[in-house]
Amino acid sequence: MELISTHPVKKSDLGFHGNLFGGKALAWIDASAVSYAMQLCDTPRMVTLSIDSCLFEKPAREGQLVKIYAKPHSVGNTSVTFYVEARAHNVYTGDQKTIVKTNIKFVRIDEDGNAIPLSERVKLKINNLIKNQTNG
Repeated sequence: MELISTHPVKKSDLGFHGNLFGGKALAWIDASAVSYAMQLCDTPRMVTLSIDSCLFEKPAREGQLVKIYAKPHSVGNTSVTFYVEARAHNVYTGDQKTIVKTNIKFVRIDEDGNAIPLSERVKLKINNLIKNQTNG
């Protein structure tokens, strides 16, 4: 999986129980993953189509880093789906624990917001990334 972003957990990111607020983690995941989709698909015209159920496994706390990793899971005619993990990173030990994981799908759109096909070159590039993950 590729590291696609890192965020420090600040006091303003915490919920009622002193843990990273789940909505903040999801916003970070969405913004990071769409940036990755734009990069891989060679276009800024990518939008979130769906986020699968999210399993919140562990909390992240103030002072930790949240590192977000992604890998392409599948590619369709107009869309790409990524498997994404957010991990709490302890800056003292380097230990990482998965805090939330999900699949997130993005679709390429035209200027009117209609889905349009990804280029064949992009689909080939993403399919090669997926193939290399299973072989490597």
